[in-house]
Amino acid sequence: MILANSLLVLCSYGIGSIPTGLLLAKAFGGVDIRTKGSGNIGATNVYRTLGRKVGILTLIGDCLKGLLPVLAAKAFDLPDLWIALVGLAAFLGHIFPVFLRFKGGKGVATALGVFLATSPFAVLAALVVFIVVLATSRFVSLASISAAAAMPALTALIDRNPIVVAMSLVIAIIVIAKHHGNIKRLKNGTENKFKA
Repeated sequence: MILANSLLVLCSYGIGSIPTGLLLAKAFGGVDIRTKGSGNIGATNVYRTLGRKVGILTLIGDCLKGLLPVLAAKAFDLPDLWIALVGLAAFLGHIFPVFLRFKGGKGVATALGVFLATSPFAVLAALVVFIVVLATSRFVSLASISAAAAMPALTALIDRNPIVVAMSLVIAIIVIAKHHGNIKRLKNGTENKFKA
């Protein structure tokens, strides 16, 4: 059982490592997204570089990388700890993808997929936070940081599952840490605002 569960965690990491934005940017735009804009492989940079269609496809693809492995773990009726490990593996795969020498994205969309499978009501509340911050500031980075920071409290209030809360705390810390460059630009007033 432990071996099978460990293999599922490893497979989840492999799925998370699939560089959706890079593949879609090459397929639809013939460009290496790592050389454009912010250099990030995530949906926001793809959106800004190649437009709404490819950006939304990237968002969906990155989200599915987190959602599908966790749904599989739940379908196999794994214990909560293993489900959380599967989710974390997919999330870490996106951030540290084996296919890109461990240089990936910031994990927001993949984390969204993980939480859609484990904590859908907390996701709805975090989405409200995201939308309010984005609407008032026009900074995707600030909205992402705010939603990530809210997730541990939201899962604690709504799910009340210590394993899910611990997972959300780990993810929140990593997401915020991955936005260190954005945080510096926000402080300096040089961060790019979102244009629909």
